[in-house]
Amino acid sequence: MAQIRKAKMADGPEIQKLVNYFAERDEMLPKSLVNIYENIRDFFIMEEDGKVIGCCALQVAWEDLAEIRSLAVDETVHRSGLGTQLVNACLDEARQLGITKIFALTYKPEFFLKLGFSMVEKNAFPQKIWSDCINCPKFPDCGEEAVQIILT
Repeated sequence: MAQIRKAKMADGPEIQKLVNYFAERDEMLPKSLVNIYENIRDFFIMEEDGKVIGCCALQVAWEDLAEIRSLAVDETVHRSGLGTQLVNACLDEARQLGITKIFALTYKPEFFLKLGFSMVEKNAFPQKIWSDCINCPKFPDCGEEAVQIILT
């Protein structure tokens, strides 16, 4: 039975392997192990039989703004609801922190739209653009779409 929990340092290499598998297919951006370790507290993982089969991070961007990042689920369990559970874990944490606006940059906006997110313009998140996107080799034409949800 798969279970969600907060990531631990020992999960870093498995998170990286999962994320970079999809990055190699140009479906998300790659992550270095250093980056994952630096942000390990942001990650939730889905674990089954001691193996990381999914991950998702909630990164605080501003007082009332956070980003869902690095959502990846092993292909063997796609369409089983694990991605939804991981996003919901991030949204629950955002609520606990008092953050009301959550966004994601994604190549698969339809997934987020099914969860209640709405399409928005990327320039609605200048903190993101000038902190991360500006340094991306794909900037400014990465093809990612911006979605957001307002929590009540």
